[in-house]
Amino acid sequence: MNAPLQGHTASNPIAAAAEALLSVDHVSLEYRTPQRVVRATHQVSFEIDPADRFVLLGPSGCGKSTLLKAVAGFIQPCEGEIRLQGQTVHAPGPDRIVVFQEFDQLPPWKTVKQNVMFPLLASKTLKRKEAEERALHYLDKVGLAAFADAYPHTLSGGMKARVAIARALAMQPKILLMDEPFAALDALTRRKMQEELLLLWEEVRFTLLFVTHSIEEALVVGNRILLLSPHPGRVRAEVHSHQYDLHSLGGVAFQESARRIHRLLFDEGQSPETERELDFSDIRIAY
Repeated sequence: MNAPLQGHTASNPIAAAAEALLSVDHVSLEYRTPQRVVRATHQVSFEIDPADRFVLLGPSGCGKSTLLKAVAGFIQPCEGEIRLQGQTVHAPGPDRIVVFQEFDQLPPWKTVKQNVMFPLLASKTLKRKEAEERALHYLDKVGLAAFADAYPHTLSGGMKARVAIARALAMQPKILLMDEPFAALDALTRRKMQEELLLLWEEVRFTLLFVTHSIEEALVVGNRILLLSPHPGRVRAEVHSHQYDLHSLGGVAFQESARRIHRLLFDEGQSPETERELDFSDIRIAY
């Protein structure tokens, strides 16, 4: 795996000596329209260590959601390879669970508890009694134990988001994939969900691959951020953001980091000399 650069610490010193959990190696992705074949990403590479909160950040159309779907096994690369614990990803599997932004993915005829139990039973991971116990365990962790017998139409958007997260974590995947999961929520609920996700991570220490187009959300949620260029998505840089959390919002250092990330994403003409003047000690630049 990549050795830490000067001023660029490894996200997990123990994992640094071992093989990465997820490796994306020079992956290019394409999709077909009625008129032509469109390249979504071009030779993107990165590695994720256990317990990383790894964020894919870029403007709309840069291929970040397509990359996440490829990691999930829904899309096959036209070149390059995706490996999970050294095994090539060829198809979806219970070791990679996706949380999308559309929380209407919860079957409305099932209760909250039944929704969390469903993938455990459908995949034959657990028998009914054990599935119920695990569902209740994770509903308690997201603060919804009292709503186990409620139906989705009675829940707020934030509560539906928590059910989706509980359902994903109950499968105990090797990596949790979240595709702009809070984009449809209002600003206050979105901030609350970011806080609850971080608190849950502190307790469970799951590995997270998170997609967003919000620089502020990336800095808060992630400990590592991969910056993708406008279409087709190429790696612009990788940023470490472990020093930030929700309490950092509005701070001088936080705002300066947000401005630097914006420049890296969109100022394609910026020279390496200018980047050195900005003292990017926590950023690895890709040329």
